Amino acid sequence: MFIEPILIVAMILTFMLSFWTGFTDAAYAISTVIGTRTLKPIQAVGMATVANFVGMSFGTAVAFTIGTGIIAPEIASGEVIIAALVGALIFDVIASWIFSLPISETHVLVGGLVGAGFASAGIEAINVFGIFSKVIIPMVTVPPIAIVLVFFLTLFILFIFKRFTATVANKRFRKLQIVSAFFFSMTDGTNDAQKIMGIATILLVYYGYLSEFVVPLWVIITSYSTLSLGTFLGGWRIVKTMATKITKLRPYQGFAAETGSAMILGTAALTGLPVSSTHAAGGAIMGVGLAHRRKAVKWGTTREIAAGWILSLPLAALFAYLTFHLMMFIL
Repeated sequence: MFIEPILIVAMILTFMLSFWTGFTDAAYAISTVIGTRTLKPIQAVGMATVANFVGMSFGTAVAFTIGTGIIAPEIASGEVIIAALVGALIFDVIASWIFSLPISETHVLVGGLVGAGFASAGIEAINVFGIFSKVIIPMVTVPPIAIVLVFFLTLFILFIFKRFTATVANKRFRKLQIVSAFFFSMTDGTNDAQKIMGIATILLVYYGYLSEFVVPLWVIITSYSTLSLGTFLGGWRIVKTMATKITKLRPYQGFAAETGSAMILGTAALTGLPVSSTHAAGGAIMGVGLAHRRKAVKWGTTREIAAGWILSLPLAALFAYLTFHLMMFIL
């Protein structure tokens, strides 16, 4: 059976993005458990790798949103997807690896799709309402929700354990934090992997290998495998930024941050919202710091991270837009 070369290239790039997402973005899910010294980096990475696969139980609602709710499926050709992914990867490497800036992988991917889709077919190809309702609104609301949720969760924990000595409380929360970190990694993994599934599946629909948008099992397994491999191999520079540069964490604080983040990401996965784990984790860590004292949050670093979040989507869109036109010029 003949398979279009452009489809093969697009699929390879799609799963390369999955690996890169694990290499960078998945590191946020284990940043707090490392920051509290509950687990060593290699232990945390191993745990996150296993948790990513367990995330398959959350279904494919986010994949459907990415595959059908950002750009019109009928324009999702190999050329458009390649431009979207290459533009997103170029911006991703520059921002996260060269400048060590914790950007939003979710919004980099969405921005890439928007930029390439707009370059290919204009504004008519962009699902403006879908982007606003399922990407922009969560982008704005998730960080403050995480801050408030974890702020009160931290205060509740402090109230419950106020009679315990710090040594006893830390000992108990070191064990609890391993559980919370596992669930955070699991929900983070399913959000990340489903975005890749959405891209791969819409390509198969466009080229006629699927009659409707149903994610094949091999796409699910490949998405989680490449994501887990990326998680296992890297991301330590960004882990350090998230775990130690915003605020120093104690085990009970890490537990609160991970629990709050997992609640947000799990809800998003079940409802089809492609939420950024960086927004959830960053907001959660800020909520922990505020519950301790306002000065515990390093606002200079926070502003740098927020700038990365805000710029992710438009700059990735610009890179993808230029990449598409460059491809058309060359081809």
